[in-house]
Amino acid sequence: MPVEDHEQEETLHRGLSNRNIQLIALGGAIGTGLFMGSGSTIHSAGPSIILVYMILGLVLFLIMRAMGEILIHNLDYKSFQDFAHHLIGPWAGFVTGWTYWFLWVVIAIGDMIVVTGYFNFWIKNITVSAFVTLGLLALLVVINLLTVKLFGEVEFWFALIKIAAILALIAVGVVMVASGFTGPTGEPASFTHLWDHGGFFPTGASGFLGAFSIAIYSFIGTELIGTTAAETKDPTRTIPRAINQVPLRIAVFYVGALAVIMAITPWDAINPETSPFVSVFAMVGLGAAASVMNFVVLTSAASSANSGIFSSSRMMYGLAKSHQAPRLFGRLSSHRVPRRALLFIGLLILIYLPILFVGGSVLKGFELIAAVATTLILFIWALILVSYIRYRRRHRAAHEASEFKLHFAAVTPWLALAFIAFIACVLVYFPATRVPTLLTPVWFVVLGLVWVVRKRILLRRGVTLDIING
Repeated sequence: MPVEDHEQEETLHRGLSNRNIQLIALGGAIGTGLFMGSGSTIHSAGPSIILVYMILGLVLFLIMRAMGEILIHNLDYKSFQDFAHHLIGPWAGFVTGWTYWFLWVVIAIGDMIVVTGYFNFWIKNITVSAFVTLGLLALLVVINLLTVKLFGEVEFWFALIKIAAILALIAVGVVMVASGFTGPTGEPASFTHLWDHGGFFPTGASGFLGAFSIAIYSFIGTELIGTTAAETKDPTRTIPRAINQVPLRIAVFYVGALAVIMAITPWDAINPETSPFVSVFAMVGLGAAASVMNFVVLTSAASSANSGIFSSSRMMYGLAKSHQAPRLFGRLSSHRVPRRALLFIGLLILIYLPILFVGGSVLKGFELIAAVATTLILFIWALILVSYIRYRRRHRAAHEASEFKLHFAAVTPWLALAFIAFIACVLVYFPATRVPTLLTPVWFVVLGLVWVVRKRILLRRGVTLDIING
């Protein structure tokens, strides 16, 4: 019998240290959308984009606190898919797990398309670039196949690159403002640009609300803390610490970076088609700015794909252990990683090759993926909140005794749910996100039909559906 079939090996290894978790959380909070979509969001909302990120940061912090309290309450939960299964019902675990799996597979496919474009910046041959990307995909799969600790180390360094780029931008920007640097518009850099070019809301309510879609996409990955629970050393210490630092990270890396960008170049002079990060470094005469920032955004997209491979494989493993996916995906390798799930996901991501060669705009593909991903992540966040409401009702004493609890828990989950419902209406309102948002429920209809069939099969086999397995 192979090693992976031994019962003693059938548990995920707690190989992620506090250092790994902090950087995974930080890297997740700095999404690809910040580098790729910041020019577009500034163009849409003007300086009010800062308020967009502050509002989203607050709501996301509430969701993460709710998730963290549940995970610490029961360390047998491997992810939020497990507690949705247990607290809401088996159908919720099924829908949550497969939706999150689908979300990250879609994002990883999009990331590979985008990475191909970044490689092509240097190679100048799209076919060669596509196969260089294939090599990167193979490398990411191999990294995930070895040990979870290696995954944590790779994400640690990916996150450091993103952090260094943003901190460098903020430092350079502050110096430019302090020295009265004059940009291409002929105006000296000044933080007064945040209100003296048409006010703080120059594009009105429409522009302000329209920026939420890409902004939400930027935050996808913050909840990765909830998929590493089973592989985290000392989760009762590391998970709260990672979650509690989310507001500070958003304040520095989103609010700080965007405020500096708009202080150097007024919002209405920023090109939505290019990265403002590249523009800032180019202004100070850094000749290699384009290549440096191309490397940064490439590593950011690779980090996102790496996170997608990791999290979707863990979701598939959890689904298999609770009888909601084929059993073969619930087996671990001798390295105690879900090898079969990882290989299957790696093969699925290869879909990026025909998409790339059949044709179509990379930018349009990114916008479509962002709209679909935004709708899916709103659903995931909503189920986390519903799970928390059920947890608090069932385990009131545990909630009261918890040292890491959601603030004003009687009210805040409902406020966050109301905000999610409002944003879903906003996505339907705007033409750019309407069609992808309205088509996304098709996924849930398909899942519902599959669940009905799967449930009947499991009940026929005598499987108890209301117990978390593994």
